[in-house]
Parts: sequence; structure tokens; C-alpha cells
Amino acid sequence: MRFPSSIFVSVSLFTAETTAALYLSSTYRSGGDKIWQGLTLLFALVPSVLVQFTLTFIHRDLSRDRPLVLLLHILQLGPFVRCLEAFFIYGYASSIEEPYVSITRKKQMPKDGLSEEIEKEVGQAEGKLFTHRAAFARTSVIQAFLGSAPQLTLQLYICVLQQYISVGRGTLMIVSLLSIVYGALRCNILAIKIKYDDYEVEVKLAAYLCIFLWRSFEIATRVVVLVLFSSVLQIWILPVVLLNFFIFFFYPWILFWQSKSPFPENIEKTLTRVGTTIVLCLLTFLYAGINMFCWSAVQLKLSDPDLINKSQNWYRMAVYYMLRFIENATLILLWYVFQTGVYQYISTPLLVLQLLIGYSIAIFFMLVFYQFCHPCKKLFSSSITQGLWACSHIFCLLCKRPKPRLPPSSTADFATNTLNESQNGKTSQSLSIHP
Repeated sequence: MRFPSSIFVSVSLFTAETTAALYLSSTYRSGGDKIWQGLTLLFALVPSVLVQFTLTFIHRDLSRDRPLVLLLHILQLGPFVRCLEAFFIYGYASSIEEPYVSITRKKQMPKDGLSEEIEKEVGQAEGKLFTHRAAFARTSVIQAFLGSAPQLTLQLYICVLQQYISVGRGTLMIVSLLSIVYGALRCNILAIKIKYDDYEVEVKLAAYLCIFLWRSFEIATRVVVLVLFSSVLQIWILPVVLLNFFIFFFYPWILFWQSKSPFPENIEKTLTRVGTTIVLCLLTFLYAGINMFCWSAVQLKLSDPDLINKSQNWYRMAVYYMLRFIENATLILLWYVFQTGVYQYISTPLLVLQLLIGYSIAIFFMLVFYQFCHPCKKLFSSSITQGLWACSHIFCLLCKRPKPRLPPSSTADFATNTLNESQNGKTSQSLSIHP
């Protein structure tokens, strides 16, 4: 049984960010900055409430008689209780002999074209620990993109306006960035385990390192671009954000309506149709929040029973990164054109170049991960380089304009005229030579 290190990291980041946000909000209050205090508390408490709701929903506490646990979730202490419960299960699992075990069958990664199926005994303690890991993996994603990402953007924007980074604000920004990167990493691992649920997946250290570098450069450059653009064009940042959000929010619903599939009813048996609709809206809201800052490894498909698109679509990824690169370049160039005297002490052309190179480095590590470090790359029907190469061919065919063809009669007339002109030219030349 593996040590629940992912649970410890999730709770540690949750605690550190909440504590730093509460401390920073108190400094804003003492300084008379009521707006910054309110927004800082908002981006700290709203994801905390969603985390409590997610843990309660996954563990089905509403249908069980556990009033103390529900009270602790209302007091925003649910993650700590779940973490202690997970460590208690891990500590006593080896000393207690379980009378009942379940058998799971998983396929190994194919070797020489062959894949063996192995059986594994899973006890009740290990099953409960697996549920805890899955719950905290989902709460890490919620905390990252509905709390940490807006919080980091807000605090960096305040730093640009005030041209000053306090200790409390800098600490909160660092913790928020780590929380976002960790949430994106958990999203990648979660997508792999959902898509390849029939296989025994082992993620190596090199894969974790590639994902960490890929997501760090991608998210950091995206946040900096949004903050710089909003610092000079405050009116236009709202349409940019809303357009991004609504596109990714309605995109899964549009695909669902086009498929004409029945309404998904298998999310939770105790939920009504209204409750199911609310859960799906929250899921697409989270999906839009993720894609606002980075590529979501988990692609929604509401017509699927698991609500996840398990196919590997390189074209969608290529289109996303191409459009996102163009958008980032456009926003940073607009900032460069309309910048004010606030940025007179920095080299703005160098900053523009660094941001574009930073996003390119993120794409590079993404390619390295899918080409060399993905734990299930042997199961790909085509590699990412082949997919991107085919995608580039499609774009070239779309951009290439066919040459206009003349009808047969016009072609004949054109040839006749050309011949007559050439003959006239020869006649004029002979006349000029022999007067």
C-alpha cells in the first residue's frame, strides 16, 4: 500500500494558501484597502466551500449518519479530517487482517505487442484509501483553478499597480503558483488514469518533471500576460476573459446537443434531474476555468457515461495551443503599444520576448512529455509528432488557394491570341529589318 503523499501535499497547499490569504487580507484591512481585502477573501473562501462540497459528495456523507463530519465540513475543516482519516487507515492497515478482499484485473503495458492481464487483491482499507486519493485529486484541481489562479492574478495585478511586493503578498503568490501547477499536474495524472483505466499505469519521475515544467511555464506566462494587458487596458480585459470563459463553458454543451444523446442520469442515483444539471454546470464551469489558464488534460464529453472523452485528439490540442499563442502574442503586443510610464524601469522589448519564449518552452516540454515520457505512449494509435504533422498539412491545404482555371473555350482563345501576337511580332520584326 502506497504512502498517501498526494493527500498530504494537497492539504498542505490548501492550508498554506488559506493562511496566507487570511493574513494578507488583514494587512489590507489595516491599510484601508477594502476592495483588495474583499477580493482576497472571496478567492480564498469560495474554493474552500467548493472543496468541502466535493469531499462530502464523493464520500456520500449526506446519505450516511455522520453529523460530526458534516459539522466539521461546515466549519471548513473537512480536508484536515479526511487527511487524518487517510493516515489512520494507512497506519493500521498492516496490523489488521482483513477477512474480505476484492479481486481487480488490470492489463500490463504491452511488450512486443503482447499485454498480460494480472490479478490483484484489494482490501477494504486500500479501497478506502483509493477513494481518499481520488477525492483529494479532484479537490486539488478545484482549489487550483477556481481559487489559486484568480488569487495569483489579483495579487500580481496589485503588485503592478503599487509597484511593490510585500512579504505577505509574495508568499501568497508563490503558494498560489505552486497550487496551480500541482492542480494541473493532478489533472494530467487523473486524465491518464481515467482514459487507461484497464491498464496498470505507473508514472515515472521524468514524466512528473516534464509535466511540472510544462505547466509552470504555461501558467506563469499566461497570468503575466493577462495582468500586463489589464494594467493598461482595464476596459478590454473583461470582454477577453468573458469570451474565453463562455467559449469553453458552452463548448461541451454544444457537442452534447449536436450528438442528440439522452440526458445523463447515472452521475448519482440520489440526485434529481435539477441536481444533475447543477452538477454538470459546475463541472463545465471548472472546465472553463482550467482552459482559461492552460490546456485541460481532461476533456469533457457529456454524452459519454463517464463524462470524459477517452480518445486522444491531437488536432484539438494543436488548435488550442496555436490560438492561445496568437492570443498571448496579441495581448502582449497591445500592452507594449499602450504601456505607460510605470514600466520605464524595465526593458519592455526584452519582457515581450521572454514571455513568448516562455510559452514556447512550455509547448516544448509538452511535446517531450507526450513523445517520450507518457506512461501509456505505447497505446497511442499515432504519436503527437505525427498528429501535429498531419494537422499542419491540413492547415496548409486550407490556406493554399487553388489557381483559377480557364474554361476550354477561353483557353483556346488565349492560345490563338498568343499565337497571333507572336506571328505579328515576327512580321513586324521582318518589316523592320527589310524596309
